Amino acid sequence: MRHEKNAAIVLAAGKGTRMGSDIPKQFLDIQDKPVLFYSLKVFQDSPLISEIILVIGKEWQEYCREKILKPYGISKVVKMVEGGQERYDSVYAGLSACGQCDYVFIHDGARPFVTEEILERCMDSVRENKACVVGMPSKDTIKIADDEKNIVSTPVRSSVWIIQTPQVFSYDLIRTAYEEMLIRGMDGITDDAMVVEAAKQCKVKLIEGSYENIKITTPEDIKIAQIF
Repeated sequence: MRHEKNAAIVLAAGKGTRMGSDIPKQFLDIQDKPVLFYSLKVFQDSPLISEIILVIGKEWQEYCREKILKPYGISKVVKMVEGGQERYDSVYAGLSACGQCDYVFIHDGARPFVTEEILERCMDSVRENKACVVGMPSKDTIKIADDEKNIVSTPVRSSVWIIQTPQVFSYDLIRTAYEEMLIRGMDGITDDAMVVEAAKQCKVKLIEGSYENIKITTPEDIKIAQIF
């Protein structure tokens, strides 16, 4: 039986403007280690992951190599590639850098609390469904607003999920979906599931993540992360 090969694309090219910091949020410290270290460590230690593609600004690649990869033994990072203008540009750069693989885990480097258990749940699902994303049911009532900030509708809360990462796909499915999206020039793409839904009309399975699997976006998030 052929050994399964799975890649993790870790997105760390964001500028983190909402953090109000001189350095990108993925390099800020949580208990003396950079935010980016934590997710890289989980992928490094996971037997499910064969290689890591790190999407990161060219000006931060040497910093990352010397401050994170070498000191903490993150040896599965086989390539560092420069991100693009939009998130989907960065993801496509990562997909293009992957060697031939079976499945790909796409993860935000600013989400430090992914776990091996989450990866295992994703792996079980993607083998069966070809596409799955991590999320959690919303604890709050959600309102849909119009351009004037008037409430238009209230979705049934039990049907509303807050989406996280990783988002995991058959490599062939996500690669061809992205290529079709780039040809069509689709707008308003904010996550990878949207690409598969639009380009391939493929159903995407929701997998339970964790309420702790937060994205570090604002200074308050660093405080919450310290508690976790």
